[in-house]
Amino acid sequence: MKPNFSLRLRIFNLNCWGIPYLSKHRADRMRRLGDFLNQESFDLALLEEVWSEQDFQYLRQKLSPTYPAAHHFRSGIIGSGLCVFSKHPIQELTQHIYTLNGYPYMLHAEYNRQKDIYLAHRVAQAWELAQFIHHTSKKADVVLLCGDLNMHPEDLGCCLLKEWTGLHDAYLETRDFKGSEEGNTMVPKNCYVSQQELKPFPFGVRIDYVLYKAVSGFYISCKSFETTTGFDPHRGTPLSDHEALMATLFVRHSPPQQNPSSTHGPAERSPLMCVLKEAWTELGLGMAQARWWATFASYVIGLGLLLLALLCVLAAGGGAGEAAILLWTPSVGLVLWAGAFYLFHVQEVNGLYRAQAELQHVLGRAREAQDLGPEPQPALLLGQQEGDRTKEQ
Repeated sequence: MKPNFSLRLRIFNLNCWGIPYLSKHRADRMRRLGDFLNQESFDLALLEEVWSEQDFQYLRQKLSPTYPAAHHFRSGIIGSGLCVFSKHPIQELTQHIYTLNGYPYMLHAEYNRQKDIYLAHRVAQAWELAQFIHHTSKKADVVLLCGDLNMHPEDLGCCLLKEWTGLHDAYLETRDFKGSEEGNTMVPKNCYVSQQELKPFPFGVRIDYVLYKAVSGFYISCKSFETTTGFDPHRGTPLSDHEALMATLFVRHSPPQQNPSSTHGPAERSPLMCVLKEAWTELGLGMAQARWWATFASYVIGLGLLLLALLCVLAAGGGAGEAAILLWTPSVGLVLWAGAFYLFHVQEVNGLYRAQAELQHVLGRAREAQDLGPEPQPALLLGQQEGDRTKEQ
């Protein structure tokens, strides 16, 4: 590689809010998005919440002269909503699906930050994503992570992700920023945003990111970073309920020992140790809650089966036979619902346990490296971290 090697990357990211039949002005927004991307000619355009295959095919056809490489990541019943458009060839593709994805019986991702029922899942997802990056980026030159992480910068999951991977936040690193107040990506000025949800945040929230780092002998920096401010850059109306992110990154050759983006082991970074401990604690709390729900569901299953047995006896004996038949269907439904509920929370327990076990291993290795003596008892560690967590709230 030439010592004076230099590369400019222009990145675009947007959560498109493309829910068929529910998102307002979806077709018009997709059309204007395509026009804007063709006009700006980014190196990479990374989109989320493109739920409609029709929308993706429309964008693919419209953007093909400027972005000849494109891919739509499909998964599950309704898909992932993720797609990428690239000016350059895409060499390889892979997709990783989170072990835990929230609660299927809760339809919305919004949450109460004072009592976040999704917190354990978010922490587990952040750790799973951090581990995926850690294990798949060792032969890479540059790592980019862009998208709607649904986490505020100070949230535990976001801190865990950045501390473990060494990723840098383009908004915090750039010296040339233009856009919304504090880099927020959901702002009250946007007519598609729920004003009620943003009521506690008068300037909006920042939950969309462009994160990056260099890996093998390269240095990467963010020359400029820009967000939209509740309006289309050219036409006035928003492209989505989220603001678009636009980053200009520069990559150049750098000797590995001078690479400021290189990561250090956990034994060398005490902030990372604090984050890992807090994450371990939150996963434990989430696991306890999941076990409680699984136990509750098992009791409901038992009661339901007992009720079915009683109904069978009544129907066979001829006494209250009609009532027994009428109650049979809802009783079977109750047992089936409780069974599905039980299986989901057992799976949740296993997913949280796996993440906590991995964190426990990392903490153990870090203690060995730091020669901190014997590992504290889990109950003591849990109590200390619970106190810290409560105090921070």
